[in-house]
Amino acid sequence: MAGRVWDRLKLSATGDWQATKLAVTKTGIDYLPPQAMDAAIAWYYLDLVYPNQPQQVISARGCNMSFRRQVFTEYGLRFDERFQGSAVREESDFCLRMRSTPWLIWYDPEAYLIHWGEETGGCHDLNTRSLRYQLTFYHNHFLMGFNNLTLHQQLRLFAKLFDCHVLGHPPCYKSGSPLKVLSRAIFYFLGLIQAIFTKIKATWDDGQIYSRQYP
Repeated sequence: MAGRVWDRLKLSATGDWQATKLAVTKTGIDYLPPQAMDAAIAWYYLDLVYPNQPQQVISARGCNMSFRRQVFTEYGLRFDERFQGSAVREESDFCLRMRSTPWLIWYDPEAYLIHWGEETGGCHDLNTRSLRYQLTFYHNHFLMGFNNLTLHQQLRLFAKLFDCHVLGHPPCYKSGSPLKVLSRAIFYFLGLIQAIFTKIKATWDDGQIYSRQYP
C-alpha cells in the first residue's frame, strides 16, 4: 500500500499541518493522470500528495509504504542493495518488480504521515549539491531502467531524465546556465557508465550484502 506524504518543509507558514491538509484537499485532484502509470515517465507525474481518491499506483514513496509478507516469502522479492547514495529510486525499482506478482499497489490518501525531512543524518548526509549525490542520482535512475524496462521504455526514461534533470525543463525547473547544464550532463553520462558497470558486475555479485548477512 502507498500512503499520502505531507512534507514538513512545505507545510503552512504557521506549521499547522491540519490547515495545509484542508487546503490541499480542496485544491487537489481526484485521480492521477494516465501518464502516472507509464513505467517510463511515471516519475514525473506520480504525485502522492494531491490525489484525494484511493487508486492503483505504479509505485509508493519509500517513507510511507507497506507490503504483504507474501511478496517476500512467496515471490522472493528483495530491495536491490546496489542502489547507491541516497538510494533514490530503490523503492521504485522494488515496486516495478512487484508487477511480476499478482499483487497491486493501492494508494490510500487516509494513510498519511508527515515527512520530517531532516537536513542531516542518514541519507541526508549526502547533500544534494555534493558530487557523490549527483553521480548516484543518475546511476540509480539508469539502474532502475535497466532492471525493469523494455529497450523502448528505457530510451523514453533516459530521454526524459536528460530533458528534465540535465536541461532543466519542467517539471524540474533547473538553471539553464550553460555551465550548470554541462556539469549535470557530465554526471548524467558518468552515472550511465557506472550503471552499466553495475549490471556487468551483477553477473558475479548481486550486491545483496545485508540480505546475505541477515537471511
